[in-house]
Amino acid sequence: MLLHALAPVVPRAADTLGIPRTLPAGLGGVGLTFDDGPHPEGTPAVLDLLARAGYRATFFLVGEQVERRPELAREIVTQGHLVAVHGYRHRLQTRLSASQLRADLDRALATIEAATATRPEHHRPPYGGYSPAGLRLANSSGLKPLLWSRWGKDWRRFTTARRIAARATRDLRAGDVILLHDADFYSARNSYRRTVEALRLIIAELERLQIATVLPA
Repeated sequence: MLLHALAPVVPRAADTLGIPRTLPAGLGGVGLTFDDGPHPEGTPAVLDLLARAGYRATFFLVGEQVERRPELAREIVTQGHLVAVHGYRHRLQTRLSASQLRADLDRALATIEAATATRPEHHRPPYGGYSPAGLRLANSSGLKPLLWSRWGKDWRRFTTARRIAARATRDLRAGDVILLHDADFYSARNSYRRTVEALRLIIAELERLQIATVLPA
């Protein structure tokens, strides 16, 4: 259980468990990922910036938010981005039984598929924390777990767009996966606004480095 808890922040733990933190070799770019949406303000703002830059991203959606605004989930797909599953509710896996995890995942998949006509292929648990049962469930369901190798810690109350962008792009290289949040449902109020501003800086840095964004395989 301790190893699973360390996986989001300790590369060796993730490697031992076989949970990818980076993209498969050979894709030649970085993965931009956004958790916790769709959000009525944050998601459209992120989509607008991505469209202007010609970048694509992966959105790890929360089923209960998709249920409230399915049109936004559809728009993500319409604009050429990838939808992935983050759970139906945003709860730590270690607090849930195997049957609760199954019910949550099944409901999340059904909700996302109904809204987008797309079945997600990738999975990331809330807070990045798999339980042993949760990891087995994701794998047995045919989902591909994906954590991250760079993050902006944009959910924090006391941070800035510049700090978020600097942290997310520090020592950035092809294959890295960047974690951001396009919603503030489970984090500091209005944190998505700083994320949007940080995304402008991140895009500028990607352009400076001439690193493209790619979708996970």
